Amino acid sequence: MRTFLLLATAATAWAAALASVPAQAATDKVVIGDIDDMSGVYADVIGPKAVEAIKFAIADFGGTALGKPIAIKTYDHQNKPDRGAQAFRQFADRDGVTMVLGGSNTGVSLAMSAVAKEKKIPLIAVGAAGASLTGKDCNAYTIHYAYDTTALGNGTATTIVDHGGKSWFFLTADYAFGTQLQQSAERVVKAHGGTVAGAVRVPLATSDFSSYLLQAQASGAQVLGLANAGGDFVNSLKAAHEFGLTTKMKPAALLAFISDIHALGLDTAQGLYLTAPWYWDMNDKSRAFAKRFMAKTGVEPTFSQAAYYSATLAYLNAVKAAGTTDSDKVLAELHKTKIDDMFTDDGVIRADGLMQHPMYVFEVKTPAESKGPWDYYKLVEKLSGEQAFGKLADSACPLVKK
Repeated sequence: MRTFLLLATAATAWAAALASVPAQAATDKVVIGDIDDMSGVYADVIGPKAVEAIKFAIADFGGTALGKPIAIKTYDHQNKPDRGAQAFRQFADRDGVTMVLGGSNTGVSLAMSAVAKEKKIPLIAVGAAGASLTGKDCNAYTIHYAYDTTALGNGTATTIVDHGGKSWFFLTADYAFGTQLQQSAERVVKAHGGTVAGAVRVPLATSDFSSYLLQAQASGAQVLGLANAGGDFVNSLKAAHEFGLTTKMKPAALLAFISDIHALGLDTAQGLYLTAPWYWDMNDKSRAFAKRFMAKTGVEPTFSQAAYYSATLAYLNAVKAAGTTDSDKVLAELHKTKIDDMFTDDGVIRADGLMQHPMYVFEVKTPAESKGPWDYYKLVEKLSGEQAFGKLADSACPLVKK
């Protein structure tokens, strides 16, 4: 019995000591996690095809980091916050991930962000739009990379109000993303002298939009603000077009991706204003990446898929500069390094975790203006990073020194 107790005590002490050591410290191997909607309404926005973008970045980096092959772990969160958080914990405790890319869905990303803080593992949120990720809900281990609801409102809503769309009715996704996107657009509309006639909240993955569109029509508003995304955006705009509502109200694409425009077709999508950080046909670098992506996937990349490539490469370069996967040291490198690649040439990661960079307002071409498949956008305006995202001094993030 005495021998058993001694062995048990020693085993307990060993387990406690092991638990106190970060998972990545044992091997210092880079393991990248990707927790995204792989099969639902946002799967075309990032989804499985974005994994190819991660692989491109790893290949371009050389395939290894700190002398060891770089690994990838993926998981389908199915737009459920508890699944996303649980997957993050399993990746951290079982698989030794050193960084997680969070794709799609603000609610899921907020849950994952809490785990990132708990486990002290960087989360780079790409597909989620909610500005609170680097606002009131910020933490030192979360970076918001491609865009947010503030930038979308400052781009699209401003442009539409300036073109005469003064009264709005919102059709809003019924979770954190939709709420924050509507609030951002409302602030812009009211600041420019417009009004909000009403709003209706719509569950994720809704199949029938008719009752919601009837409410929009009854409001008498000039603009139908679509505060949704992915499959829901496509289906709601298709329904509005078939219902004849788009001849009476100007649809506002508060968040739209090129995959959405491709699914809708230019006959339906023409004339839409939208805000994005990147477009495949912007310059030689973007076209080169797009050509490679098209060859592998058969489609042009969304801006979020392009951002996955950029975020992965930025992280790997930070690991190389730090000489370790230690989260605090890698994050310190990320915060002091300018992002200059095929996604942006003027990106900086602010103290609140926001990757600030220029944003662009585009108008969707008419069928006559388009030169062929995927030639969908024409540039309306370029916004500086501060114009799009606001000043760091105005951030609600507690990490920002006032």
